[in-house]
Amino acid sequence: MTAMAPTGQRLGVLALARPTFDVPYAEEMAARAFARLDEAGIVTVGPRNLLFDADAARQAAAALVDEAIDDLLLLQVTFTDASMTLELARVIPRPLAIWAFPEPRSGGRLRLNSFCGLNLAGHALGRAGLSYTYLYQSPDLPLAEKDPRKWAAKHDQADNSGKAGVTPSQADAARATAVLAGLKGRRIGLIGEHPAGFDTCRFDGTTLGELTGISIDRIALGNLFERAAATPLATTAQRRREVETLRGIDAVDQAQLAKSLTLFEGLASLKAEKGLSAFAVRCWPEMFTEYGCAICGPMGMMNGSGVPAACEADVYGAVTALMLQEIAGEPSWLVDIVDMDGADDTSVFWHCGSAPLSMQDPAYAPEAQIHSNRKMPLLYQFPLKAGRITIARLSQANNEPHLMIASGEVVQRPLSFTGTSGVVRLDASAAKARDGLIGGAYEHHVAMVYGDHLGAIAALGAALGLPVRALA
Repeated sequence: MTAMAPTGQRLGVLALARPTFDVPYAEEMAARAFARLDEAGIVTVGPRNLLFDADAARQAAAALVDEAIDDLLLLQVTFTDASMTLELARVIPRPLAIWAFPEPRSGGRLRLNSFCGLNLAGHALGRAGLSYTYLYQSPDLPLAEKDPRKWAAKHDQADNSGKAGVTPSQADAARATAVLAGLKGRRIGLIGEHPAGFDTCRFDGTTLGELTGISIDRIALGNLFERAAATPLATTAQRRREVETLRGIDAVDQAQLAKSLTLFEGLASLKAEKGLSAFAVRCWPEMFTEYGCAICGPMGMMNGSGVPAACEADVYGAVTALMLQEIAGEPSWLVDIVDMDGADDTSVFWHCGSAPLSMQDPAYAPEAQIHSNRKMPLLYQFPLKAGRITIARLSQANNEPHLMIASGEVVQRPLSFTGTSGVVRLDASAAKARDGLIGGAYEHHVAMVYGDHLGAIAALGAALGLPVRALA
């Protein structure tokens, strides 16, 4: 019989995952985590298999409701949206903990993307007013603290008032005033709706308009597909020549590549017709399942042309990227933060393959890549160039609008994961920034731009009448 945990707690444990990630590796990581809990003498209740869908999670939760458990532990084995985490937290009203797992920066596919799932869950729980603790640690390491209630906690609102510690100059204030004036009347194209369980992408158009002067044009995915499909063959051929220099361009499926390139033409058509300054695009799954290709590369082209394109229909992300672009006068990019390594004191900023080519490390020839989960082109692939960056997010964390800011350096490192990514050493330590990000319930998407523009973006936040908070 397994010994009782030192705290006397019985943990209900559920392992959440998605089948589009590396399932054998996910199963291995979950098994290691359960073995670590057993080794620590912690009593666990619940199935030990991966729960891939809502029905499986609900069945497992229904069984736990009748069990005498003290706490609920969710193993965030791969990325998942936050919908089931919220439902489980409400159905099983016990103290909640989430354990997510780092994965090696191998240069290959992002096999789990567990950290991003933790971040998304933390944001959704914060907006729902639900507390949690979390652990971000390999299951191969001993548990320094066996009681999940003593793991890192979501900050109380009073502890998350975060002052940015930046004093904008007069030039920063003047620049912010000019940019704010230039934002009024801008239009963002929202193509499709954000995925379920992405509370970070929820928005209210009226509130956003009153705050920034920016309006939203809602555009059906079918509209984009129709425009893309109508692209003349000659135009597609010309666009194909423009990506000819990408290494491996001939190795990807050429019919899918042609379709992908037509999506850029569809976006360009919408931009010209509607006078759009940025896009927020529902990039999956319909791009793959209905149109038959990836839109990541075309979104990178848009980013490079000065039209920020945000993944997962993230309107606030698109607005933030547009703000940074206008502050810096050069392309910005909306990223996922997929790892924060306290030992190395670095983080990984990544997205499937949508960074503008202007951000590439000049020592690395950019490649054509297929999507790591969906296996379709076109994605860009390269590591980011070294240099100073400014980071921001127009945030709704804990339902209190504010501007989150940070700064750091992209350091020259090999490619962390397939697609486009950069290894970043933030000005705050990675461990402190991680607690600020997850504990503060910030969004998993942040925007970045090269250059030191922290004072100007802080001044822009103040001009919007928003609290300005540092990441850590």
